[in-house]
Amino acid sequence: MTDVAERAVRLSPDRVKLGVCCTLWWNDDFPTIDAGVSFGQAVSEMALAGFQGCSLGHKCPTDAAELKAALDLRGLTVSEPWTSTYFTIGRMRQKTIAAFEETLAHIRALGGTELVVAEFGGSSHLLPVDVFANRPVFTDAQWDALTSGLEELGKIAASAGMKLSYHHHMGTGVMTRADIDRLMASTDPHLVHLLLDTGHLAFSGDDPLEVARDHADRIGHVHLKSVRPEVVRRVREEGLSFQEGIQLGVFTVPGDGAIDFRPILDVLADARYQGWLVVEAEQDPNKAVPLVYAKKARAYLADILGW
Repeated sequence: MTDVAERAVRLSPDRVKLGVCCTLWWNDDFPTIDAGVSFGQAVSEMALAGFQGCSLGHKCPTDAAELKAALDLRGLTVSEPWTSTYFTIGRMRQKTIAAFEETLAHIRALGGTELVVAEFGGSSHLLPVDVFANRPVFTDAQWDALTSGLEELGKIAASAGMKLSYHHHMGTGVMTRADIDRLMASTDPHLVHLLLDTGHLAFSGDDPLEVARDHADRIGHVHLKSVRPEVVRRVREEGLSFQEGIQLGVFTVPGDGAIDFRPILDVLADARYQGWLVVEAEQDPNKAVPLVYAKKARAYLADILGW
């Protein structure tokens, strides 16, 4: 075992939980990307693959008691929900806060402690357009609206004993390393944490290892996903949409694709990271059998972590 791998083992199961996103089984952005896998089958396969928790998706029961019972039965807990924010566009601040508070109440009922948000004001990621050329570039006023809004959400989360992490995302105004740097520099580190998504960073053209090193003390949540560089190049060169990139297989799980996760996990170990490591890969389940890829990722992480 390499020195890096040995140090990564210090990510103890007492401090770190392994989760998996529903996006291996279906797509929440693009519901037509679907192989007909039911919620029950998906969560059973998550447990079978050896994960401890999962994200929420559109096939999950909306009743908290029903959902918690289904997860409890399989030994799973909720790793995160998702709330889109719209602070950078008109007359959406109060609606954004209200939606966040509704999500918070739902997650508390499920026993979760993590909240994940991303600013989708003006985003190109859901549109059938070039995801790079048409993503928003925020004005200073929009940045101010975003950062103040996020800090307000962070205060709401903290007052409920929960943690807010921001998810940088392809096609949005916080997509690149430079955007992340500005967001981190402009927000209170006690209120707004960073969700490090290795796949989105690599897709955007940035180095997830460098971002992990430089913002290690702000990382509150982690999405582990890899990319296929040949598809990234094609999306850039042909001006493809985010959906087209997904359907072509731009994302895949750890243990597949181009990203070496050993040094990234080593950085997290050095920073004494505590929280979720969540496997994610928006793939077409008709082409990439979800259980196969879930088990591939879990085996890869077991080899690195030693558990």
